Amino acid sequence: MRELKRSLQMALLIGIVVVSASGQTITEFSVPTANSHPVGITAGPDGNVWFVEDEGQKIGRITTSGVITEFIVPTSFPFAIVTGPDSNLWFTEQTNHKIGRITPSGVLTEFTLPATSSTASVITTGPDGNLWFTDPGTNSIGRITTSGIVTEFSLPTANSQPTVIAAGPDGNLWFTEFNVNQIGRITTSGVITEFSVPTISSLPLGIVAGLDGNLWFTELGGGKIGKITTSGVITEFVLPMPDGPAGITVGPDNNLWFAEFGNKIGRITTSGDILEFPVPTPSSQPYMIAVGPDSNLWFTEFNANKIAKFTMPGQVPTLSAKILVLLALALTSLSLSRLAAR
Repeated sequence: MRELKRSLQMALLIGIVVVSASGQTITEFSVPTANSHPVGITAGPDGNVWFVEDEGQKIGRITTSGVITEFIVPTSFPFAIVTGPDSNLWFTEQTNHKIGRITPSGVLTEFTLPATSSTASVITTGPDGNLWFTDPGTNSIGRITTSGIVTEFSLPTANSQPTVIAAGPDGNLWFTEFNVNQIGRITTSGVITEFSVPTISSLPLGIVAGLDGNLWFTELGGGKIGKITTSGVITEFVLPMPDGPAGITVGPDNNLWFAEFGNKIGRITTSGDILEFPVPTPSSQPYMIAVGPDSNLWFTEFNANKIAKFTMPGQVPTLSAKILVLLALALTSLSLSRLAAR
């Protein structure tokens, strides 16, 4: 039994695997750079998952079996990342008024934004073949072509702090306005419309297009998940425990999945049924979440400095070969010990 424990401890050093009673599996992988604070995360065009390390000033790439490679960002602190229409990864640099591009092989290019006050936040691929991003520093929505040409559109409401942006099912871009309790919509030609969230001081943060033809968003301050139709009608769903919902995505099961600062991953169906799942590492602060190329959910743990994979029932967790070998040795050792004791 002592050898079994030792082998399992070795396996946990490579990738922490926790299986819940209901069958969900969460596997956590530590980021090599200490205190890097991973934030944005996305599925890459190369079959890997890509993420940004805000304080680490790096772009990270993790294989679906958990092998991490890091690429240094020379001038700034990256915040969010997305796969672009050109099959490269595009990311925001909040502190140096730039948008970055990195190829799957790690070649990095930076594009300077027009205003030195720019603090580009979240970036997404638009329906027009360009990249669109939020810019709280200039209170605007930005558009950048794959060749680096930038256009920015000022928001009607002052100091709105646009935060997360996503392509909508209507051919427009939708975004959250964190400071002023609004959801915004911008056409690809730059026409902006704003909609107020019913809950006061809800602090809308994440937003994504659902498969039901609506947009879904998180309310960090309101402890709710919101749904907004493309005509602007909002419905809100109260979380069982208001633990700071942040990033949100559409899962492989067609439901909405969201990360909660209160150490949970949540799921909400399009009819409003909610389930929440605890994250193994205490106070890990799950932040952003995305579906990986392996059809698992991947999310960043800001405080714990980890990247985590959430595997749902019916999917087989992808463990590294080392973990499988160690577990096999451990089980063999246990069987031999029992035989010897007879």
